[in-house]
Amino acid sequence: MPHEVKTGHVALVGAGPGPADLMTVRALRAVESAGVLLYDALISDEVLALAPRACLRIQTGKRAGRASMKQQTINRLMLRLARRGLTVVRLKGGDPSVFGRVGEEQAFLEANGVAVEVVPGVTAASAAAAQFGFPLTHRGVARSVSFATARIQDGSVIEAGWAAKADPETTLALYMARDACAAACAHLIAAGRAPRTPAIAVENAGHPAARLIASDLRGLPGRLAEADCDGPVLLVIGEAAGLARSTDAELPARRRVG
Repeated sequence: MPHEVKTGHVALVGAGPGPADLMTVRALRAVESAGVLLYDALISDEVLALAPRACLRIQTGKRAGRASMKQQTINRLMLRLARRGLTVVRLKGGDPSVFGRVGEEQAFLEANGVAVEVVPGVTAASAAAAQFGFPLTHRGVARSVSFATARIQDGSVIEAGWAAKADPETTLALYMARDACAAACAHLIAAGRAPRTPAIAVENAGHPAARLIASDLRGLPGRLAEADCDGPVLLVIGEAAGLARSTDAELPARRRVG
């Protein structure tokens, strides 16, 4: 009688914004126990080094504007590996529930009989706020925060209701926003946001070499273009962004533009 292989399980793990010391303890333990690591392109070498030496490492891509493995391929790969009895860790930058397609992957795996654990992580907006000394919400200044993506297609910005956040007491965090900055800022001004609303761009939030580009909603696209960023960029728009630390003396081991 053939030996029956017990189905493994999959952990959908948030690695945080990059540095290993911003991972949760649960995320660290998941990576250290991985039999197979499927990781996105933005995962740092420091985090990858935490996996066991014998762990199979497979990069899936998933970086804006770059070639990456298709989502259906990733889903099938996780299923095939789990059915071999392996402990599979799907490692994502930031938090898997914030633009990380965790819902799609969890639904697919569970529909095919695979146990799934989701491990949260520090998302880029939280990392940027902590690193550059501003709050996402603040009494009397910002009573709510909205996370959204900023993407362009055929020269136009794609948005699903976030431009309606013209409320001056809402902090708007726009992910994947480097190439869409000009269109997004123009869209927000047209929707009613004041052109002088504080607006910042943070490149590589959470990393020691993160950059802060500070301006207002009207001026940010020009400042960001001058900065010539290559890494992932987060936009934070709203009065709370105006509280970001603004001098080099206040930003040790960080770089600032503006």
